[in-house]
Amino acid sequence: MSSRQDDERTSPESLLDRIRSLRALDIEVASRAALAAVVPLVVLIAIGHIEWAPYASFGAMTALYGRSEPYRIRARTVTVAAVALVASIALGIATALASPSLIVLAAGLIVVIVAGILLSATAGLFPPTPIFFVFAYTVCAQVPTRAADVGLLLAVAAASAAFAWLLTMSGWAVRRVVGERSADWFKGLPRRGVVNPVAYRDAEVWRTIAQNVVGVLIAGALATLVGIGHSYWAVVSVVAVLPPPGARHSTSRAWHRIIGTLLGVVVTGLILLPAPPLAVLIVVIGIGQFGAEILVGRHYGAALLFITPLALTVSRLASPVPVSTLLFDRAVETALGGGIAILIVLFARARADRRERGAAGMPA
Repeated sequence: MSSRQDDERTSPESLLDRIRSLRALDIEVASRAALAAVVPLVVLIAIGHIEWAPYASFGAMTALYGRSEPYRIRARTVTVAAVALVASIALGIATALASPSLIVLAAGLIVVIVAGILLSATAGLFPPTPIFFVFAYTVCAQVPTRAADVGLLLAVAAASAAFAWLLTMSGWAVRRVVGERSADWFKGLPRRGVVNPVAYRDAEVWRTIAQNVVGVLIAGALATLVGIGHSYWAVVSVVAVLPPPGARHSTSRAWHRIIGTLLGVVVTGLILLPAPPLAVLIVVIGIGQFGAEILVGRHYGAALLFITPLALTVSRLASPVPVSTLLFDRAVETALGGGIAILIVLFARARADRRERGAAGMPA
């Protein structure tokens, strides 16, 4: 290789171009999310209580909010998200303590969906759906819990959320140190979360709430009726697919969810079936969170190749069941929830088309 080629490879301009290309992949956000997920789990392993992994993991989801927001706005949105996540975990724990019937579980789920969508629309949260609140509630509600452990479990969730909050805000201090060079090293912060105190008056918000409530109740009921374990995955799949208020209804996300999950189940099987040690599972969670954050805004189906191993590995830590059962439940219930979401999306699109034709004076 010529010396000129060597100079081009190591020149400041070439390195800067590479840095900018990496910046575009949201390395900063993905790194924070991975650390937020892994560090609390490492602490739990060190103190011998890995069974508390679900509470730490859901608290850590605080790091998934505030993406690309200026820090003044991010402080508000991430705080709101942290409080909402811990509240969802607390409601799940309370439901678990009550030895819940299906009616109690469903009532709690409706509360989380209504409050989550209203809160997201009011506080301008991004992601703008209640998926993480629903996931936290449904899992924690079905983990056997002792009353004597409630304080500790909530402390684990709150501590994990606080650590994720600090990580999410840490870029402010780093940017201050770097100064003018921060534009070359870090992703820009263009997003402005808009507070809407009258979101509860928006018909679109209530239409979205209705779609989510109907979808999760049908999905949960069918999953329970046919006796599939981990019925919350069908519920979460519905919430993951349905769009936030005002967004276009599309079936593509549902198909991405189903196909991406099925492929992700294959990947997870290759990881979990050999029964790897605990340290490997923690690494898988870190890589899964990192890859999910890199890809989720670009291709949802590809992101699920990381999201699925992440979710199943956390489930494995929380409730050790045969891996084959875990994989089967995830695949079947995702297909069930995704299918129900597709039907709701098609129904919503048909109604929207009729409204548009009616407004234009055309026959319905």
